[in-house]
Amino acid sequence: MSNMSRLSLAVVSAIVLACNWTASERAAAQDYPARPITMIVPYPAGGVTDSLARLLAERMKSSLGQTIIVENVGGAGGSIATGRLARSAPDGYTIELGNAETHVLNAVAQALPYDVVNDFEPVALLPSYTFLLVTTNAVPAKNLNELIAWIKANPDKVSQGTVGSGTVQHLCGVFMQDRIGVKWQFVPYRGGTPAMQDLLSGQINFMCTASGSFLPLVRNGQIRAYAVTAKVRIESDPNIPTVDEAGLPGLYVSVWNAFWAPKGMPKPILTKLNAAAVEALSDPAIRKRVLDMGLDMPPADQRTPAALAALQKAEIAKWWPLAKAAGIKPQ
Repeated sequence: MSNMSRLSLAVVSAIVLACNWTASERAAAQDYPARPITMIVPYPAGGVTDSLARLLAERMKSSLGQTIIVENVGGAGGSIATGRLARSAPDGYTIELGNAETHVLNAVAQALPYDVVNDFEPVALLPSYTFLLVTTNAVPAKNLNELIAWIKANPDKVSQGTVGSGTVQHLCGVFMQDRIGVKWQFVPYRGGTPAMQDLLSGQINFMCTASGSFLPLVRNGQIRAYAVTAKVRIESDPNIPTVDEAGLPGLYVSVWNAFWAPKGMPKPILTKLNAAAVEALSDPAIRKRVLDMGLDMPPADQRTPAALAALQKAEIAKWWPLAKAAGIKPQ
């Protein structure tokens, strides 16, 4: 057989395989979902992430025609749950509500048995938590510029609570240190609740933390908020200025959530899941619940798999070098 004949045969074979695969994908999508779907949540029940998962699962059930079972798989900063997703069959029956920590930051803070980029399919970007810069009322600063001046004059007095090394809370502080040229002490906690308790009691005096659970403390005058780490003010409390307005422009920090699937999931199934998520986010009742939880809705044009993949890439470019410069290593 001539080289040209071999080449022609190879091309024909490739076309046939592609057509067969497309047909298989179409068949899978037509039958999907034929049984309940498991949505893995990488944190314990009762938190904001779990509440968001259950809210979306209930709404997406009506679009997909099947129950979505929320399964909480906590531990190791979410890497146990994400590792389970990586090992799951890419058939659309196991998805994860992951976030910026599980699919960006854990790669520099932990030695993972999977690749956060190459072992998953992005499905849809979900609501995010904006962060607040907050202190105890004992800190004399009344605005962000005064807080920065106080920190520069008293770095040995600053103790920032975080929920662990390599988390968004930790890197928010690292980012701020890099911007203002001053170092201070980080105090790690096992969760947001004990950190909040120590902030209220004065054991620590500063946090960069998710807005949702801390906003009531700000509104009640129990702690002081200086800025939101975002480009726009949050709808749940528009009186708090952005970092751009308050004097530290560009200090953007948030935890975005997203649906992820195992690598290799057929495109038609991916499209169905994305459509169900987008439809849920477009529901006015869901939007109200999301805002009441202190979360921000993603823009409509950012809810595609391609947009999520681009966001993950941009976040890796932003945070990985900063984490490595701060000496954060996989453990």
